[in-house]
Amino acid sequence: MKKALSILLLSTLPALALAAGGHTGGHDMKSMPGHDMSSMKKADVAIGQPGNAAKVTRTIELVLDDTMRFTPGQINVKPGETVRFLVKNAGKIPHEMMIGTTAELKEHAEMMRKMPGMKHAESNMITLNPGQKGGMVWQFPQTGTVDFACLVPGHMEAGMVGQVKIIG
Repeated sequence: MKKALSILLLSTLPALALAAGGHTGGHDMKSMPGHDMSSMKKADVAIGQPGNAAKVTRTIELVLDDTMRFTPGQINVKPGETVRFLVKNAGKIPHEMMIGTTAELKEHAEMMRKMPGMKHAESNMITLNPGQKGGMVWQFPQTGTVDFACLVPGHMEAGMVGQVKIIG
């Protein structure tokens, strides 16, 4: 009995070690139950798509800070325009910028609350540590409004949101 119990206990150690470990790398969202972002990876006409860096028409600088705001909080672009977002975290804590619909952002924010240590490698988002800078190229093909937010748990709820207005 003791031998069987020991074998059973030892066979569960790898699973326990994985469950207890920190999640510091990127991940395949499709392999995570309830965390399928495939709808956001597609060229979603409503939010646009990853842009071609060779077709960038202008660079927009965004600052993220610990007041839970993006500066600027509203950006105007033209339909079809491809922009480079140059994003800087001027705060003392991590922040991110994710482009999506309001529904997608809220859904993903809920997932982030359940898995706060999760890191991303998606074309519609960038995560920055304090003092870090990064870039993202995005094309906005049609008129409308596209939202962006910081999905670090609690940040969106504190008002860290913004909008891109695509106006002709």
